[in-house]
Amino acid sequence: MSVKGTLIPIGGNEDKGTDVHEQYTLEFIADGILARVVQESGGVTAKIVVIPTASSIPDEVSKNYLQAFGKLGCTNVLILDIRKREQSEDKENIEIVRQADCIMFSGGNQSEILRKIGGTSIHTILKERYQNDSIVIAGTSAGAMCMSEEMITGGSSKEAFIKGAVGMSAGMAFIPNLIIDSHFIRRGRFGRLAEAVAIFPDLLGVGLAEDTGLVIKNCNTFEVIGSGMVILFDPSRLKHNNQKVLEKGEPITLQNLKTHILANGDRFNIKKRKLKVLPLDAPFV
Repeated sequence: MSVKGTLIPIGGNEDKGTDVHEQYTLEFIADGILARVVQESGGVTAKIVVIPTASSIPDEVSKNYLQAFGKLGCTNVLILDIRKREQSEDKENIEIVRQADCIMFSGGNQSEILRKIGGTSIHTILKERYQNDSIVIAGTSAGAMCMSEEMITGGSSKEAFIKGAVGMSAGMAFIPNLIIDSHFIRRGRFGRLAEAVAIFPDLLGVGLAEDTGLVIKNCNTFEVIGSGMVILFDPSRLKHNNQKVLEKGEPITLQNLKTHILANGDRFNIKKRKLKVLPLDAPFV
């Protein structure tokens, strides 16, 4: 079935802000990722709704987004500050989501998005509109990680490649084929994403570096945007995977885990699992 909506998961980059914590910053505007969100949403007159539910400081995050979208010339930006689950059943909030051209989830804690929005009327409408309308659903860090059906909730980066390094739960299920992780390079999250695909070997693991995102069309193909890299784990041809038989804390063995390192402009067909990279002489955009 054809999917009309567009997903834009973004890996985050707190170091470009004014504080060490991502929720204090709006970091990806300079490299054009936020501008691409506006473009995909229909331009500066598009109705953009920011949902800072994942953040522990939603007022500050909301202010940053209003300023950033304002700098890009956007004239119709709203904040939908959902702090309690019952607000996801509010008729006015539901109507805002029905009318939005773009929904933008902030960073923070992805589990908060599921706790306050998952399984509610707003969640149902978002899934229906993603299937049937040309809506853009974007998100950075936690807002990106929540997009998948199987969602990473946390896990150790230091104790990499051992069983128990990753926590998993159900996500918002906008896209069933991927498991998404953020801040992937800087925080050394190779091990927990590797375990995630060992647990779910039918899915692709996507590690988004900071300042980096994907534009996913028709739930089928994606384009890499931004200044960093994307690490793609494809476990479809694993010859050995001992994750199920191990005790917690024991090291995992994965044989023949196919890995791609992608950058700006590279494209990937999720269903066919085929990669199209830019020619070597192509200019960096």
